[in-house]
Amino acid sequence: MVSWAHLLSFAGLSFLLVLIPGPSVLFTISRALTVGRRVALLTVVGNAAGVYAQVVAVAFGLGALVATSATVFTAVKLAGAIYLVYLGVQAIRHRADLARAIEPGAVTRTFSTAAALRDGFVVGFANPKTIVFLAALLPQFVDTARGAVPQQMLLLGLCIPAFGLICDSIWAFAADTTRTWFARTPRRLAALGGTGGLAMIGLGASLAFTGRKD
Repeated sequence: MVSWAHLLSFAGLSFLLVLIPGPSVLFTISRALTVGRRVALLTVVGNAAGVYAQVVAVAFGLGALVATSATVFTAVKLAGAIYLVYLGVQAIRHRADLARAIEPGAVTRTFSTAAALRDGFVVGFANPKTIVFLAALLPQFVDTARGAVPQQMLLLGLCIPAFGLICDSIWAFAADTTRTWFARTPRRLAALGGTGGLAMIGLGASLAFTGRKD
C-alpha cells in the first residue's frame, strides 16, 4: 500500500504536470474547435486511457527503456507526431463539412465513439512529456517495504489521468464555446476547420522535434 505522504506528494506533482499545456491539451482544443464538444470529450477520455497505458508500461519496465533509450523514445514520439499530422491533414480536407453542418438538413462527416477514443489514446500514449515524467519520478515515490512495486506504481499513476480528465474537459468546454461563436458564419467556421487542422500539423511537427539531451 502506498503511504499517504507519497500519494499526496505525487498527486501534487501530477497536478502541476497536467496544468502545463502540452500535446494533449492542444489536441483537445483543436478537436473541440473543429468537430465539437462530444468528440473533444471522448478524446479526453481516450487520452486519459493512453496516459494510464504509459503508467502500466512504466510499472512493468517499458517506461525505463523509453526514458533511457534514444531509439525507443524517438520511435514513440515519431509515431505520435505522424498520427497528429495525418489527423491535421484530414481536418483540412474536411473543413468545408463544418460550414455545411449548420445548413438545414445538411449531412456532415461524423466521428464514431471508437474513432474519437482511439485518436485520444494514441496522442496520450505517445506524449513524451508524460512518459519521461513517469519514468523519472514514479519510482522515487515507491516504498519497497510496503509491498509489490508495480501495484504501487499503478495506484500512484492514477493521479495523472484523473487530473487530466478534469482539466482537459474544462479546456474542451471552453473551446466548444468559442466554436459556437464561429458557427454563426459558415465561411468563418470553414476557416476555423482549416486552422484547427494546421494546428494539429504544427503540434505533430513540434512533437517530432522534441529533443533529448542524449
